[in-house]
Amino acid sequence: MTDTNLTVLVLGGTGRTGSRVAARLVARGLSVRLGSRSAEIPFDWADRSTWPAVVAGVDAVYLSYQPDLAVPGAVEVVESFTRLAVASGVRRVVLLSGRGEPEAERAEKAVRHAVEAAGGRWTVVRASWFQQNFSEGPFVDGLREGTLFLPVDAVREPFVDADDIADVAVAALLDDGHAGEVYEVTGPRLLTFAEAVAEIAAATGRPVSFVPVTIEEYVGALRDAGVPADMVSLLTYLFTEVLDGRNESLTDGVRRALGRAPQDLADHAQAAAAAGAWAA
Repeated sequence: MTDTNLTVLVLGGTGRTGSRVAARLVARGLSVRLGSRSAEIPFDWADRSTWPAVVAGVDAVYLSYQPDLAVPGAVEVVESFTRLAVASGVRRVVLLSGRGEPEAERAEKAVRHAVEAAGGRWTVVRASWFQQNFSEGPFVDGLREGTLFLPVDAVREPFVDADDIADVAVAALLDDGHAGEVYEVTGPRLLTFAEAVAEIAAATGRPVSFVPVTIEEYVGALRDAGVPADMVSLLTYLFTEVLDGRNESLTDGVRRALGRAPQDLADHAQAAAAAGAWAA
């Protein structure tokens, strides 16, 4: 059964997955509360005094932690928020987790235990690199300029579409049949970053190249560009640990949750190019 009489809090409601989740819920006529510092009811992970107001009167939460569950202290923060949420009446939590990240799996356990102790329902959606990282995220500028420099070479990644993540999350928020499920979501193909960039070049119809660099070169470029130290640390972790081949496998998470195949990067690249994502 689908419950459309919920008030849903979408944390990270302006982010790549959260904005998509919120838009889908609004389109279905649900009451949606955005969890962000600029929202009508402000929310800040770093300011716990903002937490009680944002969960008051909420039935379900899409929990996306910023900047990542891998950062120090994230597990304790997410656990504390979840305990407050369920104590305030939240009965459904859908957690966006990181595929292949031990810290994220610790957060999953903490959320599950907190929700179960309150008699609620939880669902975990595990994802790694989004296809939208190329079209909306940190790689856009390099692709527009014609060359993407990253500290990775032959490792293959099953890039997943953020729209697929949002569809799975919305299904889990609204349908009881997804309670207690861990959906590990991927795209339909394993691609190196060079192969992904080649798909984008084909979609744009202009030359775009991928150049692997050392982690030292990459970190130096980030610091020169003024990227905050905590973000440099996170990107270093993702490129040196998570991108070590541990996620070089495909899963059926999207199909199990939605009964359809996940979107391919080539299709996303075609749509993003048509929308002007990489226009100079």
